[in-house]
Amino acid sequence: MLGTHDLALFAATVFVLNATPGVDMAYTVASTLRGGWRQGAAAAVGIVSGCVVHTLAAAFGLAALLATSAEAFTSVKLIGAGYLLYVAWGMARAGLKPAAAAAEVSAPLSLGRTVRQGFFTNALNPKVALFFLALLPQFIDADAPHKTLAFLFLGAWFIVQGLLFLLVLVAAVAPLRRRQPRPWVGRSLNLGGAGLFTLLAAKLALTKP
Repeated sequence: MLGTHDLALFAATVFVLNATPGVDMAYTVASTLRGGWRQGAAAAVGIVSGCVVHTLAAAFGLAALLATSAEAFTSVKLIGAGYLLYVAWGMARAGLKPAAAAAEVSAPLSLGRTVRQGFFTNALNPKVALFFLALLPQFIDADAPHKTLAFLFLGAWFIVQGLLFLLVLVAAVAPLRRRQPRPWVGRSLNLGGAGLFTLLAAKLALTKP
């Protein structure tokens, strides 16, 4: 279809990627636990919006720059790591607030801000860009007449399947939020999320091109 092949294998590969714990899953779960299914869905929309950027980059060759230029890769990964640290700092600040102020600081972000954070956590991750560049060509026919169109088709498939996976994850996690009657639970989640995002930022910053 559109110069592609082995779409069942492609779908299985995408599922494995989506099910592997990482920044996208962590942010979606944290957003859902903090603000319910609406926040989780907003995080998912932001994340797949970042995948749109990576799809276009792979289709039009921009991701190749990250694969061949160590300077470009380093710049993007440090920006991405810095943004993850920014998110971690916000969660840590909420978790360290006194109990009287914790409820106010831990209140869910606006849906728009959640979408933006989800977008940047994904779009500023050069590892995702390189993954798109490495994965998608394997499912494009060598003699495909329109390889850019094939890239866009596979990228759209990746985005739709990824969104469905994250929405199912949100639906599974959202009921757990009702079982958090005590303020310390929310503070612990914020501190735990801050620690996780700090580790993910360090891992991203140490990634080699």
